[in-house]
Amino acid sequence: MFLVDANVLVYAANHRAPEHATCRELLRRWRTESRPWCTTWGILYEFLRVATHPRVMQRPWTMNDAVGLVRGMLASPGLAVLEHTARHEALLSETLAELPEVRGSQAHDLHTAVLMREHGIRRIVTRDTGFQRFPFLEVVDPITDTDHDVVRERPSAAAAKRTGRRKAVRY
Repeated sequence: MFLVDANVLVYAANHRAPEHATCRELLRRWRTESRPWCTTWGILYEFLRVATHPRVMQRPWTMNDAVGLVRGMLASPGLAVLEHTARHEALLSETLAELPEVRGSQAHDLHTAVLMREHGIRRIVTRDTGFQRFPFLEVVDPITDTDHDVVRERPSAAAAKRTGRRKAVRY
């Protein structure tokens, strides 16, 4: 199982983005397959915020259209939306003990990473290089990683394949 981050959804929605065709096709495939994948409500709301924001998108979506995409995702046979469990606070504390430098705007990524840890999900499909700070996550870039079949588990050696830090990508 893997988690899809908001930027992949934004690129799938933004016809002007160079990443659009790849992200749109991946999202289309994930939505129609029964293989498990997941996201969070925080990520879905982040997509709504970005996709409808006129200062971020050259052609912002209407809220109704953006919510329509979310509804389509929620109807996907393999999609799970991660929820907090009783272990959430303990895992938050554990993660912060490992990464005491996390602060400020990194809190959203921290929340996502802790939810993933809570549910035993290691792989995140994102262009956000900030997730590389979490040693328990495998960051899969849907554009630069050559294995676009991110719904299939790869060997654990794939995490070692990543070298260096890529620049953060804006929408």
